[in-house]
Amino acid sequence: MISIVLIGTESSENLGAVCRVMKNFGFRDLILVNPKCSKDDIKAEIVSKHAYDILKHAKVRKQLRGFDYVVGTTAKIGGDYNIVRTPLSPEQAAEKLSMLSSTRVALVFGPESTGLNNEFLKKCDFIINIPASDYGTLNLSHAVAIILYELFKHKGLKPKIEPMSSVEKQVLNKKFSRIAKELFSRDRAKIEVQMWRRLVGQSTLSKREAFTLLGFLTKVENEMNLNKRKNQEPRAGS
Repeated sequence: MISIVLIGTESSENLGAVCRVMKNFGFRDLILVNPKCSKDDIKAEIVSKHAYDILKHAKVRKQLRGFDYVVGTTAKIGGDYNIVRTPLSPEQAAEKLSMLSSTRVALVFGPESTGLNNEFLKKCDFIINIPASDYGTLNLSHAVAIILYELFKHKGLKPKIEPMSSVEKQVLNKKFSRIAKELFSRDRAKIEVQMWRRLVGQSTLSKREAFTLLGFLTKVENEMNLNKRKNQEPRAGS
């Protein structure tokens, strides 16, 4: 299930418009994290119109937790060396997310004035950017509409595999992190781990694929530990 998450939303009108867009494309679960406006504001109610039920039942939270995948959105993109801000298009993201219908996915949009910051984007499995002209920052509700439209087009696609959950993803990331810290310098290891997290997130692995990859990484780690112990053993005659 995909939940729409708005972090630090500033405008009651935008909040109401997002609810309306969600109803247009069949999405119902709305989470507000530290909103700067109130969902009880009459302006939000008026703009939401026939989607007031979504606004009324929106959950207000202090932090985001409990999801298998977290997908961020950004108007600011980076080059090949800026891993945090290397995005997928709405079409590419929708195709991947269509394979995750049995998992809990948070589709996250940041404050209107600043968007999601780098620290949050680092925690995302992948991010989405909507290609635009010179002025690339879309209104919040417009951005939500474009992405939900692409997701709506893919709703009929049923996955034939069981996707990995947050548990398998966490184990894979921890395993690779330990290996990277053994193989690389501290700064380089951070980059390698960041790249690995993004690759795993974007790949939307199945459980079978995740277990196979975990088996490979476990073999690598075991061999590394074995060689490390051999090198530490005193040599005969020394």
